[in-house]
Order: sequence, then structure tokens, then C-alpha cells
Amino acid sequence: MLSINNESGVIERIAERLALVRKTIAQSAAKANRRTEDVVIVTVSKRQPESLIRAAYACGLRCFGENYAEEALIKIQNLSDLRDVRWDMVGQIQSRKAKLIVNQVACVQSLDSLKLAGILSRLRAPDLPPLEVLLEVNVSGEASKAGFWAVSPDSDWPNLLPVVDEISRLPRLCPRGLMTMPPLQVDMEENRKYFRKLKNLLGFLNAERPALQLRALSMGTSSDYPVAIEEGATHIRLGEAILGPRPTRERQTV
Repeated sequence: MLSINNESGVIERIAERLALVRKTIAQSAAKANRRTEDVVIVTVSKRQPESLIRAAYACGLRCFGENYAEEALIKIQNLSDLRDVRWDMVGQIQSRKAKLIVNQVACVQSLDSLKLAGILSRLRAPDLPPLEVLLEVNVSGEASKAGFWAVSPDSDWPNLLPVVDEISRLPRLCPRGLMTMPPLQVDMEENRKYFRKLKNLLGFLNAERPALQLRALSMGTSSDYPVAIEEGATHIRLGEAILGPRPTRERQTV
């Protein structure tokens, strides 16, 4: 049985934040004539203590996203009693650390190179389902952003087709869709154009490669997820909106 130390009322605080998030999801989905249940909350738990993840689990959350391979591995092992939890990697993965998590997670949302794709396919255990992957794409043109370059529909988007083809041929990977990290903005409306571009890119890829049936759009974080949902997000990556402020690295406990 799940046991949670709730002396500080942490479950109640997460439940309150989650209720507000779910209300916002419903409102944004309604604006876009979408179903609320078609939006998956990926609770980003980087630098959060395991006790907080357990509290979030007690509130009904089941999909958690981690950014760092070592931290993810420790948490997945220590929380293995939470049998129906799904773990996704949402942060950049160094090639040499892929082995730490490739057989521990259901999906890598941050696939940003063919090199990494080949490593993940080679290391994925044959007795596990193929690893789901989302191609991380840079639709904003920021030099600091990782991912496949997809700024110009005229030139960059066709160049992605050979990339998608090669990834789809890897035996232990299953491409599901796209992910992006737009610029940090004060006004969430500023990111609408990037979310719209990602949705249009997904439509382009499906038109050119219909057999792949790419459906996932991972876009939107705590600062802009209402707009992302209006523009078609199927997965929103929420950290502080649900779990509250992250502890500093010095105070982190995992």
C-alpha cells in the first residue's frame, strides 16, 4: 500500500494546483473544440524529492518526466513500487549516458540526433516494447536550443524527411511525434506562432509519410500550456504548476 508522509499538507497543495491545472486544460480545450482527455499531463519532476513524486502519485498523476539521466535512474529504482507509473525523458541525453535510462523509460521526448537514435535502438532490450521517441525540433531558430532544425517550411521541413525515414527503420524505436521548447516569454501569446508551426510541421510529415501516423505534440510548459493546448498539444510538460518551486541544487534530495 502507498504510504505518504503528509504532515506538511503537501498532498493538499498538489491537489489544489492540479485542480487549477485541470480547470485551465478544460477551458483551453473547449476554446479549440478539443477533448480534455486528449491532453496528457507529463509531470516534470527534475530536482524534486521522491516524497513529492509520491504525493503527486497519490493525487492521481501517473506520467512523470525527468531531465537528467542519473537522477532519473535513481528515482525510477527507488520508486519502483509505484507499478503503474510511466517515466519519460524530456531533457537532453548525452550519448554516453543513454545506457542508464534506455531500458527504464517508456519514451524519450527529446530525441535530437540520428546518432542518439542509433544508440538508443542498439541498447533497447529486445524483451521490452520498442522505445517511443519524439523528435525534438527547433522551430524558433534560437542558437541555444537543441533539436533538429525546422525553422523554414520551404527548406528545413523537407530535409527532415530522410531523418524521419532513418529513425523509422531502426528496429527498437517507435517514432510517435514531435516536441519543442520555444523561447521563454513574459507573454504566453508570443509562443503561439511556434506551437502552430510545430503542429503544421506534424501535418507536413504525416502528409509525406502517412504510414507513420505521427500523433504526439509535446509542447507547452507551466508558463504557456493554455496556448499550447489551443494550438493542438497532446502532451504538456508541467513542473512548478503542479509540484511547486524546485529546490536549489544544493538543497536537492533524491
